Amino acid sequence: MRDPVFYVCKYTPVELLAGFGLTAERLDPTPVSFPCADSCAHPNLCGYGKAVIEEVMTKGIRRLLLVDCCDVCRRIYDVLERQGNMEFLFLLALPHKDGPAEQKLFARELARLSDALARLSGTAFSAAEAARVWEEGRRHASEARPAPPYIAVTGAHGGAALLESVQERSALPVLDATCTGNRLLAPPPAETDEFLPAYARALLTQRPACMRMQFRAEESDPGALGIICHTVKFCDYYSFQYRDLRGGAKVPLLKIETDCTPQSRGQLATRVEAFSEILGMKQVPAMTEKQNSKYVAGVDSGSSSTDAVILDRDGRIVGAAVLPTGAGAASGAEKALEAALQKAGLQRSEIGIVVTTGYGRDHVGHGDASVTEITCHARGAHHLCPEARTIIDIGGQDSKVIRIDEAGNVLNFVMNDKCAAGTGRFLEMMARVLELSMPEMSALGAEWKQQVNISSMCTVFAESEVVSLIADNTAPADIVHGLNCSVANKTAALVKRLGGEERYIMTGGVALNQGVVAALEEKLGTKIFVSPEAQLCGAIGAARIALESIRGA
Repeated sequence: MRDPVFYVCKYTPVELLAGFGLTAERLDPTPVSFPCADSCAHPNLCGYGKAVIEEVMTKGIRRLLLVDCCDVCRRIYDVLERQGNMEFLFLLALPHKDGPAEQKLFARELARLSDALARLSGTAFSAAEAARVWEEGRRHASEARPAPPYIAVTGAHGGAALLESVQERSALPVLDATCTGNRLLAPPPAETDEFLPAYARALLTQRPACMRMQFRAEESDPGALGIICHTVKFCDYYSFQYRDLRGGAKVPLLKIETDCTPQSRGQLATRVEAFSEILGMKQVPAMTEKQNSKYVAGVDSGSSSTDAVILDRDGRIVGAAVLPTGAGAASGAEKALEAALQKAGLQRSEIGIVVTTGYGRDHVGHGDASVTEITCHARGAHHLCPEARTIIDIGGQDSKVIRIDEAGNVLNFVMNDKCAAGTGRFLEMMARVLELSMPEMSALGAEWKQQVNISSMCTVFAESEVVSLIADNTAPADIVHGLNCSVANKTAALVKRLGGEERYIMTGGVALNQGVVAALEEKLGTKIFVSPEAQLCGAIGAARIALESIRGA
């Protein structure tokens, strides 16, 4: 059997290949890193472009059919052509529109491809075989489509790994509506004499369309309970689709980003699980056997600190603790809970239910249930300030902005985790450079005199800027203020992206940094509520959810 021709795009004419006796196989790259691609491609090439090059080079693929759906695909073609190891490499030009003129143009492009396929296969084209595979593909696509309700994943290619990650966290089936999935063409013509014109029309008018096409795709899907819009990190191409979806979607919408490697799984799991909680697909079960318990606990296992809170049946805090997370999530959670018990004067046996949250929530062995920090911060913020509608949480390794309703339920959220810039970790690293403790840094930022701009988006480059400022004898207070403004600028961009509304509340450890809060208030043009228990917000929310599970039993 001859080697297959690999492809990546949903507009690839796989039926045309079948007419020449060739098999087509979709490329689904998920490399761990990009050593081969980095050695021969531009460093600013997006993760997907590098992933395709890496897959082709490491697996010795010698036949590839590309579609020029974006500049990255053209660069993939250029790199692989320059390497000179391909038996068959073709770049198919795809029109931007689907009108009669574009269909005619695309039919000529398919004819050009047919000449190349005839040379590759050494056989004549069979329109009847192509039509048979066309109809067979339609039937398979219809049968594979899940019955509603389902979660639709749209946007850029994410591949099987992304879909599996979403499915693991979702109680509903997942529909692949990305630029490489959900390929369903119109029926083939009864007569095959004019195969190419009919085929060009079917390829260009398939729905939903790729965002590259200059017309609105049919985004509304009555079977979708929620839509997840996927983009490739550091590529704004599909951000336009997300903007349009956000303006007209009638169901909850989530934007996620990956770089086509497994490294985003942790953040991805948090987002998708929180999305499931918004859709009501994941709830803490009612604890009927613990209805008479007098106390509940919430444990927030974060990247920097682990927080524990104990509530009584009236929702009052009777014990709380904040400890460094350390090397192990389970041991850190146990120590934090034990410290909270000591402050409350209680024994572990007196706690009815423990709900865990944070990035370490799934690794805390003594929890009765786990809930994402998105939902827990929403409940905790509502407990601390019932009037709050927008939560700003700057954590140790990411920043979150959450919109909530009058009952403390999550309406929407955004997270920033491209890098550590703008997070608590960023401030900790800068404090070490300045040889300051975090409390000292917070106090010093209020004494600034001259405006200093820290322009770098990268934490490492920002550190270099700080070192240069120190060498220039810039006042430490002015440097700290510049750092605070840098964090505020990045956070305000998240607020704007989500569409924040009054009243604002800030949670997490960075909320205790008065300089950051003041800079953010100036940037947003409003006051931000900061509770004395701001750092405990996630743990309070987890405990509130535990309390609700007992009350609802």
